[in-house]
Amino acid sequence: MISRSYSTILKIPLPLIFNSPAFAYSTVTSTRDSAILTRLNHKDWLTPKEVLTLMNSLTDPSSAIRVLELYSKRKDYKPNEPFYLSIILKLGHAKLFDAIDDLMHRIRLERNCRLSDDFFYNVIKVYGNMAGRINKAIETLYDMPKFHCWPSTKTFNLVLNLLVSAKLFDVAHEVYTSAPKLGVEIDACCLNILIKGLCNCGKLEAAFQVLDEFPKIKCEPNVRTFSTLMHALCENEKVDDAFMLLDKMERDCIWPDTILFNILISGLRKQGRVEQAKELLERMQLKGCSPTPSSYQEVLYGLLDAERFAEAKDLMNHMILMGITPSFVSYKVMIQGLCKMNLVGDVNWAVKQMVQQGFVPKMGMWKLIVRSVVSQDPSFQLESFLTE
Repeated sequence: MISRSYSTILKIPLPLIFNSPAFAYSTVTSTRDSAILTRLNHKDWLTPKEVLTLMNSLTDPSSAIRVLELYSKRKDYKPNEPFYLSIILKLGHAKLFDAIDDLMHRIRLERNCRLSDDFFYNVIKVYGNMAGRINKAIETLYDMPKFHCWPSTKTFNLVLNLLVSAKLFDVAHEVYTSAPKLGVEIDACCLNILIKGLCNCGKLEAAFQVLDEFPKIKCEPNVRTFSTLMHALCENEKVDDAFMLLDKMERDCIWPDTILFNILISGLRKQGRVEQAKELLERMQLKGCSPTPSSYQEVLYGLLDAERFAEAKDLMNHMILMGITPSFVSYKVMIQGLCKMNLVGDVNWAVKQMVQQGFVPKMGMWKLIVRSVVSQDPSFQLESFLTE
């Protein structure tokens, strides 16, 4: 049993922190931080709230270690969760991640306060997002019961998402199977993360097996579940299967959103099924989903790919009226196609629209335009072409 008296605390191996390179770095302090350190050397009693205010006022994040050292020597030493978290966040911003390891060891030995799930959620975020130390994020998750704190589903899912984002799918599966030991209740978000990971590594069959797990845990898949699966199907040129999934969604009263429709429109466009993409654009509006610029842009690319320039021109005009700017690539492909078909009048329109939308034709494009127009009219003058 570890005594919590002040004298015993000083016997804990705290020099791990104070003698570390992080501590050496922290000895160079700003004028403001020096004033804070001087305040901690005073014998005036400080409440935990006052100490936290001092910690949050530091201009140099690495000075946090020095504050901890001075505070731990005071008789009013009473650290709490906000104080510890403030140190960890500051050390994270200073990239002093080894010092965070030492501090976590110290907290576990001191046991001065109870720590909440939110505390560990933030520590895991520092390890995973700021430090890139996924292994430490996993260790922190597994160590939570040693701090008398059990992870929430939210914290558990954070670790799963870190692993999936890092493409560590086998490790993600191991963590997933540890949920019962950690007392974590699997939810729809957790299964969605697994589906995302399996789709990303091309294991579509396994992803659909996870879809079958939803009823077993008394959860309903949501639109994000289906959009992830549909994206994977479209990437694997299984657009018809994606539409079958859309039908299943709607039968189950799960309504598609704009993101999902965009995935399907993009899938149709890649297969050259532009007519269906146009119909889907209209359908999404009937379903109450507002198309985004990318919704229109995908259909526009499909029309250009199919060399349906008259329809593409109409869509571009419609987009501009709606305040949506067609992409530079759209204009480039449009002009190349119109020049190829010797549609000089439409080339003139496309160039003017392009300039009005803030794009500048490049030299190669001008050469193509001039070559096309000159072949139609040897007396062509560029200046008069642009002012018509």
